[in-house]
Amino acid sequence: MSLLRSRAGREGGHRDGGPGDDRGHRDDRTPASPRTGSGAWARDLAMGMRLAAGGGREGWIRTALTAAGVALGVAVLLLGSSVPTLMDSWHGREKARENLGQAHEPPPADDTVRYTSTDTRFHGVSIRGRLVRPDGAHPPVPPGVRQLPGPGRMLVSPALKELLDSPEGALLRERLDYRVAGIVGDEGLLGPRELTYVAQSSTLAAPDGYRIDHFGKDWHPAPMRAPAVVLLIMTCVALMTPVLVFIGTSVRFGNERRERRLAALRLVGADVPTTRRIASGEALFGSLLGLVAGGALFLGGRQCASVITLWDINVFPSDVTPGPLAVALIAVLVPTSAVTVTLFAQRRVTVEPLGIVRNRPPVRRRLWWRLALPAVGTLLLVPLVRESPWRDTLFNTVRLAAGAMLLLLGVAALLPWLVDAVVGRLHGGPVSWQLAVRRLQLNSGSATRAVSGITVAVAGAIAIHMLLTGMQAGFAQAYAESGKLPRIGLWGNARDWPQVQRALTALRATPGVTAVRGTIDANAGPLPTPGQPRSADRFATIAIGSCAELRTLARLDSCRDGEVFLTVARGRDRTLTPGATVDLNTPYAKDDPVRPHPWKIPTAARDARLRHPERAPDRVRYDLLATPAAVDISRFRSPSAEYQVDFDRGTPDAVEHIRNTAAHIDPTMNEFSAVDNPHDAQYSSVRNGLFAGAVITLLLIGSGLIISTVEQLHERRRLLSTLDAYGTRRSTLGWSVLWQTALPVALGLGLALGCGLALGTLLLTMLDSAVTVDLPVVAGMTGIGGGVILFVTALSLPPLWRMMRPDGLRTE
Repeated sequence: MSLLRSRAGREGGHRDGGPGDDRGHRDDRTPASPRTGSGAWARDLAMGMRLAAGGGREGWIRTALTAAGVALGVAVLLLGSSVPTLMDSWHGREKARENLGQAHEPPPADDTVRYTSTDTRFHGVSIRGRLVRPDGAHPPVPPGVRQLPGPGRMLVSPALKELLDSPEGALLRERLDYRVAGIVGDEGLLGPRELTYVAQSSTLAAPDGYRIDHFGKDWHPAPMRAPAVVLLIMTCVALMTPVLVFIGTSVRFGNERRERRLAALRLVGADVPTTRRIASGEALFGSLLGLVAGGALFLGGRQCASVITLWDINVFPSDVTPGPLAVALIAVLVPTSAVTVTLFAQRRVTVEPLGIVRNRPPVRRRLWWRLALPAVGTLLLVPLVRESPWRDTLFNTVRLAAGAMLLLLGVAALLPWLVDAVVGRLHGGPVSWQLAVRRLQLNSGSATRAVSGITVAVAGAIAIHMLLTGMQAGFAQAYAESGKLPRIGLWGNARDWPQVQRALTALRATPGVTAVRGTIDANAGPLPTPGQPRSADRFATIAIGSCAELRTLARLDSCRDGEVFLTVARGRDRTLTPGATVDLNTPYAKDDPVRPHPWKIPTAARDARLRHPERAPDRVRYDLLATPAAVDISRFRSPSAEYQVDFDRGTPDAVEHIRNTAAHIDPTMNEFSAVDNPHDAQYSSVRNGLFAGAVITLLLIGSGLIISTVEQLHERRRLLSTLDAYGTRRSTLGWSVLWQTALPVALGLGLALGCGLALGTLLLTMLDSAVTVDLPVVAGMTGIGGGVILFVTALSLPPLWRMMRPDGLRTE
């Protein structure tokens, strides 16, 4: 080794130079100057890696724990960096297989097809459906489909075929009464668990469908709502922050034994900078193994993507792929951070020869900068609360992420000061208690470093669970309010009143239906004024139906077919008076070139008062009520049939029977109802997943606590042997290990609880939501923290018993 004095040089000085030989004299007293620069760094890092690889069973255990901690962090970082690619792939396939309609509908040709949506739900699960009717022999086909199915046939996704073939899909088979002719390929699916089908209908015509000549449309999905954006940002922060803390803790596993090896290197001539570089090499070896293991863990874990569905999003494993730049950054920054953390940890340690590790004079832990971190984080979040509701801007996103991360990191920084402040004031008590307190008073760094990961993980988990619980409670309240009356709303295109009458008859005969109301809804507007653009936002709503149906909407003294009634829902407008003329062919936009269809309101039109004039999500405020003989329905631009179906909750599958009837009446009929609350199961699955992730993180951090505790016991093995020789009971030392672990964990959980509740309250207030505390989760986290204490203590007792032997005093 070049850092050692040359044995041959020293001997040669005595043999050849004699007492007066200056070269021999200098070589005997002054060591050779160590080389510096990149070569010295590379040499010393390589030696550290060799020491880590050849450290025997104990060395490999420490390296494996370091690699496990780094692997977990790398896997999470790779998963987080895969989200942009995942969403791009997901939306890319959606764009490629869809056509929402063309601005100028093409004429019928050999390469055109009539196309429409027939989405439905089955037992709360969304099913995407599309109907087609080719105009010629060469129609366009969506991705994943080689050829469109024939009349009365359909192509289904593998998951939908599995459902249709199962006993649970019996009712769905009645609704989708097409013959399965093939499978949709992966290119036409958003995910392997998606339920979708493409069927051909020989009766599909306008206005039920629109004509297209290609698939694939450049459209942009609607932006996420404020709660979803806040949840996504906070999930990333809550996952990444403890991962960064845990990586920093993992590379310091086995630090005390590493310092003993460094002392041996000092004995043979290595200087302090060299020992620090060698220590960095040992940490670098574990981090590189963790980097490889994290990549393998990510590749293996992403295979589970096909069985996970969140908010109706299910993707293929190949979609979970991080970008090349993200992979390069992770591959460089993780080993670099391992070296940096090790050098930072060694800055206050002076390694001397003869196996002695002397710490420099202890520096008092300063409180101001530890309080500054959460204070700055809070200052970043409070303005967002005052600006409620949340606005999705880049500046707000950066403020939210930075504020939440500073708040979490600040709590982790407060823990060492809090532990020192608390244990410094503890005195007296049982012997086991005094042993534990004294040990923490002498050195609490290793314990607080491991527990800081628990603090950040639990605080983030509590905040996220509070956010999810508040959002879930909001959805549950909305669905409970709108779902008090068991009712389903249906609407579709209307051709004439007899069609609506047939639909009403079929719905009334459906099992579980208690009442049905149906009308034809249409719009009427003012006639165009010459020289002025037509208004597309001024219109009146008309309900057309039999007298029996109109009486369910308004109080009518008398009614005969051919009569018209004016309501006072929006106040009397001068264009809606008896004898006034209105336009039945209202435009969709100002530049929509449509011919007006004038219609004169009968002079005998009477006033009527709506039964429910107030606004409601499932209720339309009508301006005019007309019987079928009073107006020609074919003159309206796009009349729709509206149905309100009440059902008995006690009838098994009443909702699915209603949906089956609606599909048989009109496959393109749409549904609006509050009978299914998809958010409940979605939020519950996310909450359970976060809880499981927090449990795994706590167990991994507990493993680090075990290593730290066992290392401290090994350092004190002679002291333990002395205590055993004097007759100290094993139970006393066992309790001391318990208290030594319990004190930092209890203080860390207390900080985590306060931080998590504060952060969760800020987030819910930001979303203008009621503050809800998920007490079972808080209790569960506290219980898991206590379980970690018992777990660490139980696994630390066997090494403790082995070290409590009088022969441990034997020395050579």
